[in-house]
Amino acid sequence: MKKNIGLVNLDSSLIRWLHEKLRISAPETQGRADLIEGLEDLMNGIASSLMLQLGDEEIPALANDVIQCGALSIYARSRKIIRNDTEISLTPKEFDILYFLARNRGEVFTKEQIYRAVWENDYLLDDSNIMAFIRKLRKKIEPNPDAPEYILTIWGIGYKFNDKL
Repeated sequence: MKKNIGLVNLDSSLIRWLHEKLRISAPETQGRADLIEGLEDLMNGIASSLMLQLGDEEIPALANDVIQCGALSIYARSRKIIRNDTEISLTPKEFDILYFLARNRGEVFTKEQIYRAVWENDYLLDDSNIMAFIRKLRKKIEPNPDAPEYILTIWGIGYKFNDKL
C-alpha cells in the first residue's frame, strides 16, 4: 500500500471547510479543540503547517487491526494472513491487493483502480498484471480457487471482496 504520506497540501477553501465541519459536528475531545485551533492558526497565517499525531490511547486499537472474513483473518499491522489456523505466506503486493479489497468489502474496483491504490507509479495499461496477482492470491487464500468465495470477479468491470462473509 502507499505508505508514509509525509505532506498533504490543503488549500484555503478546504481548511475553512474542515474547520467549519469540525466546529459543528466533531466529538467534543481535546484533539478536536487542538485541531480547530491549528486550523485557525493556518487561516490567520500564524502557522504554515500542522502535524497530526495519533494519541497513545489509540495505538493498541491499531495493533489489533484485523479484518475477519469467514475463516480468513487479515492482520494489517503485522501483514499476516491466517485461514483456518494456518498462516498463509503472501508477497508484499499480494498482501496489499488483498488488504485493499478486504477493507473495501463489497465495493467493485476496476483493474486500474486496484493498480493505482497499490502501486505508487502510473498505471501501465496492462490488465494482465492485476489478473495474474488475483490468480495467485486466489490459489493461496481460496479453499477452491476455481470457485472463489473471497475475491469475486465482476465480469466486465473488475473485482470485489465478498461482503457476504
